[in-house]
Amino acid sequence: MDVNGAVTVITGAGSGIGAALARRFAAEGARAVVVSDRDPDAAARVAAEIGGTPARTDVTDEAAVAALVERTVAEHGRIDLFCSNAGVAVGGGVEVDTGTWQDTFAVNVLAHVYAARAAVPPMLERGGGYLLNVVSAAGLLTSPGDAPYAVTKHAALALAEWLVVTYGDQGIRVSAVCPLGVATPLLLDPLRDGHAAAKVVAASGEVMRPEDVAESVIQGLAAEKFLILPHPEVGAYWAQKAADPDRWLAGVRSLARGVEAS
Repeated sequence: MDVNGAVTVITGAGSGIGAALARRFAAEGARAVVVSDRDPDAAARVAAEIGGTPARTDVTDEAAVAALVERTVAEHGRIDLFCSNAGVAVGGGVEVDTGTWQDTFAVNVLAHVYAARAAVPPMLERGGGYLLNVVSAAGLLTSPGDAPYAVTKHAALALAEWLVVTYGDQGIRVSAVCPLGVATPLLLDPLRDGHAAAKVVAASGEVMRPEDVAESVIQGLAAEKFLILPHPEVGAYWAQKAADPDRWLAGVRSLARGVEAS
């Protein structure tokens, strides 16, 4: 896919990877960039910077996501690329309270469901479209110290796979972006607080700038790759996990122990 001339929508675009994607899509010549975020001021700042359209959207509210799609189609005639990017990390294990688990599912999984429900029908009507889902390397691997994140990111990747199988023959293309550490508040704030999950991620590979992730996305969209891996080593880790899960899990336990001891 060529972003030049495309009508694009990005959720969670007020900061981090979402903001970097908005800037890059605009630089690539997108016809429209709808900058959606639950923080209207953040959305407005990024939109003003790139000449985009700000939109306040709570991605856990299905009606709000549907309205975002409807407004964009009404204003621009279509959506070529919907990027479901918003995500949360909470830290902790199975002891995390049920409400927090449910909130994490709402953002990291159901928001992707709501996006697909709203965006796929008008895409099918015009013969095609693209869903870009920002997942995480945790969806392929795991996230020691953050069970809700690991579980929901696996689910998000499973949904993206299902969408490809179900709609690929009808012109709907799907990519899942699975980076390791990225220098965004989602990683840096817990890292400063010494959270185990953030420390393991930082120890697993380079902590990339959001702009580097955006570059990988542009390349992945051009090749229409399902898995976009800004950190190439994630592919190697994933292959090792598939080849010998017991050995891989033992290695992750060892890494987690080493980080906790440091």
